[in-house]
Amino acid sequence: MAETSATPLERARTAADRGDWRQAYGLLTEADASSPLDGPGLALLAGVAYAAGHLDVTIEAWERAHAASLQAGDNLAAAGAAVRVAMHLLFDTALLAPVRGWLTRAERLLGGHPLTPVHAWLAVVRNYERLLSGDIDTARHWAQKAVNIGAGRDPAAATLGRVAEGRSLILMGEVAPGLELLNEAGVAVVSGEIDPLSRGVVYCELVCALQALGQYDLAEQWTEAMERWRHGQPVGSVHGRCRVHRAEILRLRGCSDEAEQEILLACEELRPYLRREFGWPLAELGRIRFRKGNIQGAEQAFLEAHRIGWDPQPGLALVYLAQGAVGSAMTSICDALDRPVIVPSKEWPPNTKLRRAPLLEAQVEIAIAARDLDNARLAADELGKIAAIFESRGLAASAIVARAHLRLAEGDRASACRDFDAAAHQWQQIGAPYETALARLGLSRALKANGHEERAVLEFRAAYAIFEAIGAKFHAAGATASFGETAQRVEPPPVVSTLTLTGEHASLADRAIPRVSDHNAFCREGDYWSLAFDGRLVRVHDAKGLRYLVRLLAEPGREFHVLDLVALERAPGSTPSSAPLLAEGDAGEMLDAQAKAAYRRRLAEIEEDLADAHAVGDVVRAEQAETERDILLRELSRAVGLGGRNRRAGSTSERARSAVTRAIRQTLVRIRRHHATLSDHLERRVRTGTYCAYLPDPGRPGKWKT
Repeated sequence: MAETSATPLERARTAADRGDWRQAYGLLTEADASSPLDGPGLALLAGVAYAAGHLDVTIEAWERAHAASLQAGDNLAAAGAAVRVAMHLLFDTALLAPVRGWLTRAERLLGGHPLTPVHAWLAVVRNYERLLSGDIDTARHWAQKAVNIGAGRDPAAATLGRVAEGRSLILMGEVAPGLELLNEAGVAVVSGEIDPLSRGVVYCELVCALQALGQYDLAEQWTEAMERWRHGQPVGSVHGRCRVHRAEILRLRGCSDEAEQEILLACEELRPYLRREFGWPLAELGRIRFRKGNIQGAEQAFLEAHRIGWDPQPGLALVYLAQGAVGSAMTSICDALDRPVIVPSKEWPPNTKLRRAPLLEAQVEIAIAARDLDNARLAADELGKIAAIFESRGLAASAIVARAHLRLAEGDRASACRDFDAAAHQWQQIGAPYETALARLGLSRALKANGHEERAVLEFRAAYAIFEAIGAKFHAAGATASFGETAQRVEPPPVVSTLTLTGEHASLADRAIPRVSDHNAFCREGDYWSLAFDGRLVRVHDAKGLRYLVRLLAEPGREFHVLDLVALERAPGSTPSSAPLLAEGDAGEMLDAQAKAAYRRRLAEIEEDLADAHAVGDVVRAEQAETERDILLRELSRAVGLGGRNRRAGSTSERARSAVTRAIRQTLVRIRRHHATLSDHLERRVRTGTYCAYLPDPGRPGKWKT
């Protein structure tokens, strides 16, 4: 049928088939407004809305499909829709009280019905509800049901069941059989047995399990596979979750600048989807900034994560320690261990021994700083036992470092030297430069205390060089200050400039890097730009962020409003004064009537779950429901002002600010792959925000050839 004669619903299906989610969503909402969609149409709307970033519409569409199926007397379809509502509520909002209500509805509707794929997906979601609630034994039971029912009926449900059972086994300390199940799930993904969206979810689950276990090599392999999926058929929040996992690996490998850019992009992508779990990328942002030495920025990220209900520890306690507030750090970390925050999240393990490991590692460091060796000893012993249970090289290395710090504090310098040396080698084999540098710095202190001055200097120099190489200048400065007079004998490590080329230009890597004139330049040559800086020349493919940068470099020191930059982009050849500015306004109400109605439905479901919990005397479930109710009420209060008036979301300027900043950040990441020195310079000297500017370095020429 010709596109012009097709109905909006038919055109929407065509757009969805080619992955044009925005157009498909517009066509479906148009079709739904003129004539309410039926069951298949609502299922399509739910999937398209999710891909386009409209989570509330997705959930509402499945709720409507549930009601329509009930009215038609189709209990199986009604149960399937109920399971989908529960799945989205669980994966994206982590509100477990409404999840339990919808699963109970589904179970009631499926009573006496022969086994179907709906039963398999019910088992998958019920497993995660139990796992996130900390009931690992029951979670494993439901995971096994998902595998058994899904086999031959729904490969995706069976594969997710295997992953879920594997995670449960690992959390119970049965690491080998747990990893075996994860490998089985991985084979199903690679062989193409399941649909693209489920494949992305399985990738995410594999990486989560391996990251929590400290199996970083395997986690990196699956992160790379997930990256390939993300550039193929990414759908919904899994795309942003993939970015977070990539940022975690980049942080581990010492690429903190790239990690920060990746996590900021992840925050942008996940904002339409996640609620309480949005604290996960925020906490990762805090960890990255802490490693870079941006202690204030790290504190802001951790506090924001805490504000929305996430557990910011041990990051926040370590920030307090870095700020010199040892007492606050000690109180904070002890409270985190004694009264763990129950944060339902499929990304983090529940409150098990595996979850305690990073808290214990931080407690050792903080307790030693507080001269509380008894607490440090208890924490180091427990951390060592956890590392032995989970058979993880990463956890084992952390435990060895903790023991080394304790032994040095106790005066056992020879043992401390051996432990620091062993930990440094282990972290180096894992490929974690930051952790390697910390271990070598500890070794240098232990050697110095033991009278081995020359070797202490060598280890200090190695640690200092690693900190400098990965951009952890704050930690390099702290190392120098803590090492005392011996540090004065250490010459700064030589700066080695390299050019990394990939793809068709990889053969150029061994050639001499061409010298250019004294001019710094951004010159366009068709679809490419020649970038010259500090005597080096590279070529980069055209991108919007490059064009923004060129405009700023052309007039150093001048402030450009983001609307001027956007207008220039839309009107090539025009000047800021003549280009029409985008009309000022706002992005509408923070929560529209539809979203507020959804919030009120969730609150009613939470109240129902809370009443049930009180009726059966389930204190933990009641506390969890009360916490979820408080979170939703807080979000509603932010969106509704005095007298019930709706607060307005960001203005056009704010949307332009976000778009321009994101484009420039993405471009700086691309430049870094080819010219790290130029990227460093621009990151320091380009200011983004509502007003953007290039502020020349006083020690360098300010003029650029553009």
